[in-house]
Amino acid sequence: MPTSMHLNEILTRYTGAARLSAGAGAPTGLSDADAASIRAAGFPADVPLASWTQTDVARFTQLRDLAASMPPDEFSKVALACFEQGDAGEQASWCRAVSLLPQPEQYLPYVIDACRTNILPLFESIACDNPYPAAFFPERNFNQLVLKAMFNGIALARIAGLPSRRNAELSRMAADYAAERTAAGRTVPADIALAQ
Repeated sequence: MPTSMHLNEILTRYTGAARLSAGAGAPTGLSDADAASIRAAGFPADVPLASWTQTDVARFTQLRDLAASMPPDEFSKVALACFEQGDAGEQASWCRAVSLLPQPEQYLPYVIDACRTNILPLFESIACDNPYPAAFFPERNFNQLVLKAMFNGIALARIAGLPSRRNAELSRMAADYAAERTAAGRTVPADIALAQ
């Protein structure tokens, strides 16, 4: 593990990416170079980058550079520190980029735990336009993510890999949810068929 002073410097830079990348009130859309950098790192071409901001790219770039300069076990500790000690915005940046980190499956318990948040932007950073859940979540956790997205009015089309991860239990859960909504006189999500 790096010294506490070294780690503090890393965490300060990770936190400060918001100031360095966008500044107050600056636009957050990605440049072509930013998008190309994320794609080159392995982000799937069929998953939109609409959720990413310049700050997310700056934080990912820091993590990528650290991964290239540290032994893998040291980097994983530093990467986790960036997540665990970050605020909701910093954690959202980390979650958007987690699939691009070395050995991303090692972070599975942390990403699953982050899905339990009541902070909607943080949940969306995992559930929406992110290849990680479809690639690594066990069926039970993936199904819970889809159901939580429905509860929160999130368009199911934004869940990357949903068609390939549909399963009988998810279909049953979606049908039960639709029945409960109907019985209560509430509207059923128009896109619920994507989960069935």
